[in-house]
Amino acid sequence: MDISVYRPGELTAADRAAWTAMQSKAHLHGSEELANPFLSPEFALAVGRCRRGVRIAVSREGGEPAAFFPFQRSAAGVGRAIGLGVSDAQGVVHRPGFTWDARELLRACGLAVWEFDHLVTGQQPFQAAATGAFPSPVMDVDQGYDSYLRELRARSPKFTRTTLAKERKLGRDAGPVTYVHDERDPAVLRTLMGWKSAQYRRTGRSDRFAHEWITHLVTRLFHTRSEPFAGILSVLYAAGKPVAAHFGLRTERVLACWFPAYDPAYAKYSPGLVLHLRMAEAAAADGIAYLDLGRGQKEYKDSLKTRELQVFEGWVTRRHPVAIGHRARRAPVRALRNVVLSRPELFEPADRILKRMGKIRSRE
Repeated sequence: MDISVYRPGELTAADRAAWTAMQSKAHLHGSEELANPFLSPEFALAVGRCRRGVRIAVSREGGEPAAFFPFQRSAAGVGRAIGLGVSDAQGVVHRPGFTWDARELLRACGLAVWEFDHLVTGQQPFQAAATGAFPSPVMDVDQGYDSYLRELRARSPKFTRTTLAKERKLGRDAGPVTYVHDERDPAVLRTLMGWKSAQYRRTGRSDRFAHEWITHLVTRLFHTRSEPFAGILSVLYAAGKPVAAHFGLRTERVLACWFPAYDPAYAKYSPGLVLHLRMAEAAAADGIAYLDLGRGQKEYKDSLKTRELQVFEGWVTRRHPVAIGHRARRAPVRALRNVVLSRPELFEPADRILKRMGKIRSRE
């Protein structure tokens, strides 16, 4: 393989255009997962502005780009998927029929190990090293919102009826309900991040927005616009007041759901569910094929989904002491977490403890 490694700012406009073209045509070649916004050049460039060690490997065939592999690298040669911890799709964006040797790619990138937790399907050289596979539910709207809603009614009639009734009740109790699919007011983005931080603390989870780089990344992506890519802030209002919001990323065919939250004062109206239905309607009108709800077991995802994609986690390693040490440190923690998440008899008591701790922390 003819592989060159670049800093994000060193990519030429031609390279970025080739990368985008591969994503826009991926569904035509049976690789719809490559169109995910987390695999876009815009996401890689934004992370590169907020994190050190971001690099992009470009593999060329006949002098033309054949594949792009964004990653993060430490001085010791420990590699991670770009934006690991917040990115919901990872891997190599490539031409149809392109193949690669995983260890040869790592060697060219100066990596002893590459860690991933949302590897998209179809990445066989990496997938062979996966230690687990997980569902990533999606909402298909390529046949239009009315078609999606009919399917939802047929599959979950009570859920659909109740959610739509709650939207009407919200309008009666709180004032006219309106929806903005692409809100451009940064003050509303700050409101959303505040809600999300409070939710993390309330449920005993780690507050992602306590990490300055994540706040900067989301803010930068909110202001990022290109022809196929945008950060989209969607907001549900009641009487002009925001009651639920979501920030995600879109490409030509995929809306990747990322940070949803709502004002707890309106919880009885299920504004988050109402918001997702409004998002699906607007996305369908905008030509989006599906909304990717992301890996993670959530009741609302099971209610809204039409099908599931798969993502994988694991490590690709070379025979190197750094790789052995990194995997020895990370593997037990990841294995324990996955066991707890996959077994209700373990997850439910753990979740209750976290929420109890969150309540205590919220009162402090």
